[in-house]
Amino acid sequence: MDDLTSRDDEKGRELAREQGRQEEQKLQLEREKATEKGRKQGLDEERARTKANDREKPTGGWGMGIKIIVSLVILAIIVAIIALLTLSVSVTNASTSYAMPFTTNYAVTFPEGQSIAIGNSHMTVLSYQNELISDIDGNRQKLVIGEDRVISERRAVITTFGVIKLMDINFQINLKYKGDRDNVAYFDMAIHTSQQVPDALLKQLLPAEINAQPM
Repeated sequence: MDDLTSRDDEKGRELAREQGRQEEQKLQLEREKATEKGRKQGLDEERARTKANDREKPTGGWGMGIKIIVSLVILAIIVAIIALLTLSVSVTNASTSYAMPFTTNYAVTFPEGQSIAIGNSHMTVLSYQNELISDIDGNRQKLVIGEDRVISERRAVITTFGVIKLMDINFQINLKYKGDRDNVAYFDMAIHTSQQVPDALLKQLLPAEINAQPM
């Protein structure tokens, strides 16, 4: 009887140990699954961060490129403004005569009785009845409507920033008297130059006191 009881106890203990091993294996398997799941989740999160960074990089690079372009445009505008403000013209008598195949025409007005500087020449006009008395550097000449007056060949050097030479040209001005009204004398002006000169630079030869409109 004791032997039967002892064997039953032993079987019970063996069964308990077997159940314990199974439970332990089951727990181990669950731990491994949890570990694998965590590892996969970590990899997925890392991939998601990488993709997000990849999407952001082009945007950041494009934004930097826009900033650089805007900065260059602003710098170019500032340089252009400074160049315009420092634009200057030096006019002297021409030491060498050149062919002047380029002509720009303006319709201009001169206020009467006022000395106007055109380059290094000074011109004054004053009407009397149907005539106009024109004085260029002390040389007086009467004009009637349709007659010409010439400002002889000069040399003009156009610079900016004080030292950068933009153009070095010879020019001559022809004025055709068109009549006067309200103490203002009207002329057709033809400026002949040895080189093609942009209108913005050519107008640097003309004083602010006269109104010059391209023809």
